[in-house]
Amino acid sequence: MQLSPIGFGAWAIGGGGWAFGWGAQEDTDSITAIERALDLGLNWIDTAAVYGLGHSEQVVAKALRKSAHKPWIFTKSSMVWDDKGNITNSMKQIKRECEDSLRRLNLDVIDLYQIHWPKPDEEIEEGWAAMAELQREGKVRWIGVSNFSVDQMKRAQKIAPITSLQPPYSMLKRDYEAEVLPFCRENGIGVINYSPMQSGMLTGKMTKERVAQMPDDDFRKRALNYQEPKLSQNLKVADKLKEIGAKYGVTAGVIAIAWTLKNPAITAAIVGGRNPQQVEETAEALDFVLPDEEYKAINDYLQSNA
Repeated sequence: MQLSPIGFGAWAIGGGGWAFGWGAQEDTDSITAIERALDLGLNWIDTAAVYGLGHSEQVVAKALRKSAHKPWIFTKSSMVWDDKGNITNSMKQIKRECEDSLRRLNLDVIDLYQIHWPKPDEEIEEGWAAMAELQREGKVRWIGVSNFSVDQMKRAQKIAPITSLQPPYSMLKRDYEAEVLPFCRENGIGVINYSPMQSGMLTGKMTKERVAQMPDDDFRKRALNYQEPKLSQNLKVADKLKEIGAKYGVTAGVIAIAWTLKNPAITAAIVGGRNPQQVEETAEALDFVLPDEEYKAINDYLQSNA
């Protein structure tokens, strides 16, 4: 797969009403956001079965139904839910989940199918064997993992090659730099990082007032990065990115995305958008390359303010 530097992330368009939702979301906004992203040159979409408990996949399918674009479609398995919306982690149902995702997405084959979380740990081998079988059956083209450690990837590699890893990676979450990203680079495993803007924190538009007004079904209200003392620290980082972005005529969010793409292990970044305007603001990351001196300045700033 030849991927555009950023792809459309469909987590937020799952809407609210579930454990990791972003609050209420209009499907019409989601569909026009996807359409705008594809028009601007993003050539892949990343979603997951659990986003909105299946709703995100259905919205992606609606957006593509009449689209002239044919983007790569990625989705994930292993987070399942019951009829009351209670979410659990299981890899014993991956093959059934694949069929459900194919149906919701209205596809014959999924381009990249990923294990969402390595939970429970003791099911990794069984889960990855099921993924490899789906690939052999032609239900999925490539198979990847998400949120895996080096040890967990090594266990999976004994069964079948790993196409890609999807880790959370931003300037506010850098723990994957020590071992995971170098391992992926050394082993030819692609990396598509999620939350490069830390779920909106680094867009330059977040404020304490906005956080305080978030609805109860927005998971960010409970996230540590959105609570003190981290909230104030993170907003200062966002202000720094706004300063840098102003010099180049781009938003703080574009600087945040470009910073992650500067890491040689990163293949491409997942960038969410809840409406066309948000997509247009971040799409400039398709072409913007963060200058070396700005990359160093940001890293120096992060180190001195850690």
